[in-house]
Amino acid sequence: MPIRLLLFGLGSALGVVTVDIARAERGFSTALTTPHGLTALLGAGGALLLCALALNRRPSDRRTGLLLFVASYAWFLSEWDNPGTSSSVVFSLGLVLDAACPAAVAHAVLAYPGGRLGSWPARTLAAAGYAIAVGVQGVGAAAYFRPQSQGCSPCPRNWWAVADVPTRAQSIASWGVQAGTAWLLALIAFLVCRLLTSGAAARRSTGLPTLCALGYFTAVAIFYLHSLDRGFLGSDGLDGRLWQTQAGALILLAAALTAEVVHARLRHRELTRMVINLGDTATPSGLRDAIAERLADPDLQIAYPVGAGNDHVDAAANPVALPPPDGKAATPLHRGDTHIATLIHRQGLLDGPGATDELMSGTHIALEHGRLHAESLAQLAALRASGARIVTVGDEERRRLERDLHDGAQQRLVGLALGLRLLRLRSTKVPRRLDLAEQELERAIAELRRLARGLHPVLLKEAGLAVAVEALGQTRDLRVEAVPRVRFPDVLESTVYLMVARMSANRPTTVRISACDGQLITHLTVAGGMPDLADVADRITTLEGVLTSRTEHGETWVTAQLPLRCPGPAAISDP
Repeated sequence: MPIRLLLFGLGSALGVVTVDIARAERGFSTALTTPHGLTALLGAGGALLLCALALNRRPSDRRTGLLLFVASYAWFLSEWDNPGTSSSVVFSLGLVLDAACPAAVAHAVLAYPGGRLGSWPARTLAAAGYAIAVGVQGVGAAAYFRPQSQGCSPCPRNWWAVADVPTRAQSIASWGVQAGTAWLLALIAFLVCRLLTSGAAARRSTGLPTLCALGYFTAVAIFYLHSLDRGFLGSDGLDGRLWQTQAGALILLAAALTAEVVHARLRHRELTRMVINLGDTATPSGLRDAIAERLADPDLQIAYPVGAGNDHVDAAANPVALPPPDGKAATPLHRGDTHIATLIHRQGLLDGPGATDELMSGTHIALEHGRLHAESLAQLAALRASGARIVTVGDEERRRLERDLHDGAQQRLVGLALGLRLLRLRSTKVPRRLDLAEQELERAIAELRRLARGLHPVLLKEAGLAVAVEALGQTRDLRVEAVPRVRFPDVLESTVYLMVARMSANRPTTVRISACDGQLITHLTVAGGMPDLADVADRITTLEGVLTSRTEHGETWVTAQLPLRCPGPAAISDP
């Protein structure tokens, strides 16, 4: 027999025993001294039992169901401190657990959904509720109360009593009422704050149960406030009406939680129908939202495997860390031998037998579509990153070659030229061949310098884009309208400089460079048609930039937009 049926049977038996105990001494029973009290007693306890039974059928709500079983037991046990009972064990349990129901209900509500207390305020409130209700009002007050010495000769024995100090028992009970009042007010404030700050999906799944719970705790708080003056929880006419209000709120709370179970099943059917109908047209982000709503987990993530390793990305190809952080579980989803995706969700959500297969039966087409989409985006991002690295490495290699030419071959040729000049000074008659050799050597040095500057201008690396472009304008017909005097990533500066140098090589050119909205934008105007910029266009595309051009009335306008997130150092300074 399933454990949930055993727990339900135990709760039903407790309800029958409670009615029998209440009838033993009707004057000490809240249920039998209040109009329709017996209906309220069995209605609230039975509603909690039925709700707990329904929640225990869902693996993700099994912990909450167990807590509701405890709350239903505590609701019945509040009648067990009846002096008419013949059992000292029953009487002693009633004394200790008389005020335990609000603490048990608070634990279930604070832990819903999932059955776990997710934050330290929730854990503190749950622990404080049990400490006050059971520790102070229960064991603390009962430890100094012997009913026989207080004139109740037929009362059963109090097993918790260690001494008979009525004043101390009264003081502890009064402290318990005061502490319970403060705890209830703090609990109500916390639940209201959590409801207001939660997301839309969370409010849809937990909003109605939270409102019903707030109604119950408000009635309990008024009951405690009414008891502050007398120092103990009483049972006058107002107390009886408040008790009936609590019973009604518990019935509504159980109904709201049960309705959420039914709603979740309907959501699952709707999700399956939606995915079957949409098929491959379902968007990856829409699929995540639909599954998150179906499983009542607004923080759910879908991670798709990419590459040959264990890398995972979301629908937008952003990396997802696995294993997930504490408090989260990861459930792999397979279709045959293919690992389609991994769901990251709260603990216990898909622990039940067949839960994963049930989900996959309706969503495998859309999940496969999302995996292929994410894999394509990841491959595109990797290709772009590889291209950017190749461009950067190419620039570094050209810079190294420029240094080698300048410091190596060029210096050797300059030394040879100096040697020829010394030889000329020492000779009384200079051979014609020496003049020719010196002229050829000077042309070789000039050509080598031009080649080195073409590989990578030193001024660009040392002083930045603004100074390099302005220096370029001094050697050709190039008008510089505006260039930001800040440093940009090396690969961007070299790309812009190369484009400007290529377009202004043979024709009058105007350049304007600006940095705006995360983009380095270069506007060029050149006389004539569009020059050959194939290699520059490839660099810009590799760096995720855009190159556009148009030719009108004998002039060509070219615009290059490069994102400033490209790799490379970007020290901002004024050269």
